[in-house]
Amino acid sequence: MATKFSEEDFSCPVCHDIYKDPVVLECSHSMCKVCLEKSWEAKGSRECPLCRWMSSIPDPPRNLALKNLCETLLQEKNQSSSSASETVCSLRSEKLFSLDDKHSVCVINQDSEKLKEHKICPTNETVTDCKEELKTALKLLQEKLKIFKDCNLNWSRTAEHIKIQAQHTERHIKEEFEKFHQFLRDEEAVRIAALREEEEQKSQMMKEKIENLSRDISSLSDTIRVIEEEMRAEDVSFLQNYEATVKRAQCTMQDPEELSGALIHVAKHLANLKFRVWEKMQDIVQYTPVTLDPNTAHSNLIVSDDLTTVRRNVKEQELPDNQERFDKFECILCSEGFNSGTHCWDVEVGGCKQWSLGVMTESAQKKGDIFNRIGIWFMWFKNGKHAVCSTPHPTTPISIPQELERIRVQLDWERGKLSLSNPITNTHIYTFTHTFTEKLRPFLADTYKENSLKILPLHCSVSVNQLELVQK
Repeated sequence: MATKFSEEDFSCPVCHDIYKDPVVLECSHSMCKVCLEKSWEAKGSRECPLCRWMSSIPDPPRNLALKNLCETLLQEKNQSSSSASETVCSLRSEKLFSLDDKHSVCVINQDSEKLKEHKICPTNETVTDCKEELKTALKLLQEKLKIFKDCNLNWSRTAEHIKIQAQHTERHIKEEFEKFHQFLRDEEAVRIAALREEEEQKSQMMKEKIENLSRDISSLSDTIRVIEEEMRAEDVSFLQNYEATVKRAQCTMQDPEELSGALIHVAKHLANLKFRVWEKMQDIVQYTPVTLDPNTAHSNLIVSDDLTTVRRNVKEQELPDNQERFDKFECILCSEGFNSGTHCWDVEVGGCKQWSLGVMTESAQKKGDIFNRIGIWFMWFKNGKHAVCSTPHPTTPISIPQELERIRVQLDWERGKLSLSNPITNTHIYTFTHTFTEKLRPFLADTYKENSLKILPLHCSVSVNQLELVQK
C-alpha cells in the first residue's frame, strides 16, 4: 500500500527524512521522536513545531501504523535499488549504458552497427551523473517546500492574529461606547435632577398658594354664613345687628393674583436637547488628524488602544510578517494618506532620546533598509543632535537652540512643501520642497527603549452658523 503514496507523505516535517520512530501529538501532527524531543528542548515548552499546540502529554504515544508504513516503504526502496543495480546487458555481464535509448549495453555489443551512433558510458558513471542532476533538482524542490512551509506557518500565525485583533478591537469598541453610555447616563441623571428640583420648587410654591387661598375661602365662607344667619333673624334682631353685619360684609381681601411662571419650563429642559448634549460631549471627545496603523508597526513597537501613542517594547512581539509591516527599523505608518490638499499634525517628542518623524510615499518598501531608498522626507534626533533628510541623499545637520517638546508637521501637497516647526514657540525649523506625485503617509520611528511618541489631538468646538436666506 505504501507504494501508492509519494515519499514526501512519509517524511518528517522537521527533518524532512522518512519517519524514524514516529510519535503522534494531540493536535494529530506526527514527527520523529528525536526531532520532537530536540524541538521541545530548544523551545523550553511542549508545543507542536507545526501548529504550536501545547501538549499536555510529556511522552506522546508512538504512531505504530505510520511506523509500519515507513518500514514497508524502506524495504521496497531497497528492493528497487537492488534490482536496478543488477541491470546488465543480456549477452555479457559488463555494465555499460546507452544514454540514447536508456538500455544496458555489454562491451562486445557496443561496437555493433546499431549502437555506433549511440553515446555509451559505464553504468556506474551514468548513475552518478544522473543522481547529481537529481540532487540539484531535489535541492530546489526542498527549498521550495521550505518556502511553502514557512509561508504556511506565517499564514497560520496571521489567521490566529486576526482572531486576537478582532477580540481586542471589539473589547476596545465596547469600552469606548461604555464611556459614551456612562456620559449619557450622567447627563440624563443631571437633567432629570434639574427637572425634579424645578418640580419640587414649583409644587411647593403652588402648595403654599393653595393653602393661603384655602384659608381665605374658609374665612369668606364663615362671613357669608354669619351674614346669611343674620338675614334669617327676627326683624328687631336683624335691625339691631345691621350695622355690624354691614361692616362684616365689606371684604378687604385682594383677589387671587394671576399665576405667572408656575408651570414647568419645558423648553428649558427639552429645547435642542440632543444638540446641547452633543455640544457638551466635546469635553470627552477628541479628534486626532492622523492615527497610527498597527498593521505596519515593527514588532518591537507597542501602539496604544486609541492609536495615537507608540513606544518601544523591550521584548520583540510575535506578529505576522505581513507585507505592510516594517522589519528592520522601528517604524510605524499612519493610516491616513494624502495626495492633495493641506494637512497638519502635532507630535509630542519631549523626553524622547531618539526619534524620527516625517512622511514617505505609499509605495515605499517597508522591508529592509528603507532609508537608503527614494521617497522619504523626515527629521531625526539622536545623541542630542538634530538632522533632516530626503532619501536617498545624506542627512543635513540642523541647529535647534532649545529642547523640543512638540513638532508640528505641515504638508502642502500641491505646492510640494513639507514644513516642520515648534508650535509652542511658533518657530520655523525646516521646509522640504519637492514635486510630489504619489500619496504620502506620515510615519514615526521610535528607536530607544522607554521612548514614547504621541500624536496630539486637536481642540474641538461646536458652533452654529445661521445662513441668511435672501429671496431673490
